Amino acid sequence: MVIDRRALVTRHNVRLTAADPLEPLSVGNGEFAFTADVTGLQTLREFHADGMRLGTHAHWSWHTAPNPDGFTLEESSVDYRTSDGRIVPYFDEDRDAAASSDRAARAQAWLQSNPHRLDLGRIGFIRDDGGRIGVDEIRSVDQQLDLWRGVLTSRFSLDGAEVRVTTACHPGLDAVSIRVESSLLASGRLLIGIEFPYAVGDWRDPCDWDSPTAHRTEVEEFDHRSAVRRSLDADTHYVGLEWSDGVRLARPAPHALTLTAGGSQLEAVIAFAESPIAARLPSVDETLAAAARHWSQFWRSGGAVDLAGSTDARAPELERRIVLSQYVTALNSAGSIPPAETGLVTNSWCGKFHLEMHWWHAAHFALWGRAERLERSLGWYERIRPTAREYANRQGYRGVRWPKELGPEARERPGDIGPFLVWQQPHPIYYAELLWRQRGDRETLQEYADIVFDTAEFMASYPVRDGDQLALGPPIVSAQENAFRDRAESRNPTFELSYWAWGLKTAQLWRERLGLDREARWDTVADSLAALPIRDGQYVELQQPVTRREGHPTMVGALGFVPDTGLVDHDVMSATVRAVLDSWDRDSTWGWDYPLLAMTACRLDQPETAVEALLLAATKNTYLANGHNFQQLPELPLYLPGNGGLLFAVAMMAAGWDGAPARPAPGFPTVGWRVQVEGINQAP
Repeated sequence: MVIDRRALVTRHNVRLTAADPLEPLSVGNGEFAFTADVTGLQTLREFHADGMRLGTHAHWSWHTAPNPDGFTLEESSVDYRTSDGRIVPYFDEDRDAAASSDRAARAQAWLQSNPHRLDLGRIGFIRDDGGRIGVDEIRSVDQQLDLWRGVLTSRFSLDGAEVRVTTACHPGLDAVSIRVESSLLASGRLLIGIEFPYAVGDWRDPCDWDSPTAHRTEVEEFDHRSAVRRSLDADTHYVGLEWSDGVRLARPAPHALTLTAGGSQLEAVIAFAESPIAARLPSVDETLAAAARHWSQFWRSGGAVDLAGSTDARAPELERRIVLSQYVTALNSAGSIPPAETGLVTNSWCGKFHLEMHWWHAAHFALWGRAERLERSLGWYERIRPTAREYANRQGYRGVRWPKELGPEARERPGDIGPFLVWQQPHPIYYAELLWRQRGDRETLQEYADIVFDTAEFMASYPVRDGDQLALGPPIVSAQENAFRDRAESRNPTFELSYWAWGLKTAQLWRERLGLDREARWDTVADSLAALPIRDGQYVELQQPVTRREGHPTMVGALGFVPDTGLVDHDVMSATVRAVLDSWDRDSTWGWDYPLLAMTACRLDQPETAVEALLLAATKNTYLANGHNFQQLPELPLYLPGNGGLLFAVAMMAAGWDGAPARPAPGFPTVGWRVQVEGINQAP
């Protein structure tokens, strides 16, 4: 039976009837997103300040504060000793140095916060006297996100009058279109205000509204349109506005514009770009039509999983999470650079992205028949390969060492965790393998061979001799991150050992597919790695030190995230998974931990455990009405790795994996579940 995709998607359209600080809704195109409150615009800025913030973000919108003191990354260099006595420099967050030296403190602060992502502006309703509208003034809210068309429609009452707003993003331009209908427009009591902030490297709020002399806004007005040049220190970008007949543009403040309607309807399209916007912008109708074509094509292509007809009471919620996770990851995680953990919705880590999280954001696209959305960001690895090679060479390694936390310029952020992580290293091999499995052609092998081989070269040169085996670390911080203070002594994390062996063996397969000889060194390293550490019949995070049962339970990823290489004892892993589900500190977990457990349950042929893990009652396994994985932290209200991880796990459950049982939907229970699957690819 063919899945009715429109019915599947639209039964999960988001509908809100009240304002909630954690429930803004976004429209976007993968490179740009506009996040709105219940007014369809960004009117209730203060209301969302302590929840999920409103924002206008693009993957290209970054700002670097002046650096008159000439701070350099080398100022954070600290030497560490490996177990074989070699000295290796790391860009460490040296807190002792920062505490004892004013320059060291300022250098670390500048390096950690720059570059930072720039919020492009706020577009919201204001009163004719410039006054802001409070959430308590908004009545009779009825807002719906039409997932099939990518259109946000909002109705509410203000001062006893109805306001109707239609909001959409153009799929090919970083532009938001707005249509407003209300008698308040005709009376001149309701205006649209556009405000431009200065940018600061702050985690919670990247906007500085109180420094008008720190940036410039130059405005040129033409017939029915305006061109704006924005300058923030050495960074410049552009804004284009076009509006309908009768609308008047005004500039009430140096960094503010207003649009006043000449009747009961106002239409405007506002575009943002790195270079001047010379062409006329599409109209609101043209934007709505383009968005509808784009999103309907998105849902018609790629994979689908329909759980209608299941008798298990958990099925509707899992299906809702599946559909909404596809929307939010397409919006935030499919751009030209790896995304921040909060995507284009709000700010996190000053907008910087984490390469170990890139897998969780985007690997699922390949399994869901949308490999091109993963591939959009893979060219970035080729662009930064010279920098990654410098990092490896600086430490005495071959190949390329991929940084952990960085911005688009690929300068690593100094820290006491990030520079010591290594589990992001095999990721490019995994991405390339996913693409090759979908295409199976020589062109894919040739396109990604250099990335695969350079990555493997680092992986082969990184382990150190420790007796009769090869060890990972010290220094090292495992994927769990809890033992970061012991990084100078830590060694042999379970997950990384398994992933290291799989990565090197997969790189050898790539050599064979290209008709090249195997690299003997890679085989030697893969076969000589330390055994996976076990205590009390369970896999543990590290050989040493002993870690607490909290944080990421990443030891289960040695079989699940990592395909089965024969290194993992299935009985030991089964005991490990059950212990995590029964006794782990759930408050300390993160959103991707639950799909991680589900993937491992799949490879252990425990489908009921897979469903249990995906829907486990835990605060950080909550999925809000807007589809976002909630992380409870004030500075991290949403967490896209949870959404992407859920989609990867569901793909495994629906289509299987290498060595999966030969039955339909092998990762789902056979009782209580009716699973229709289209266009999902098998996992490695």
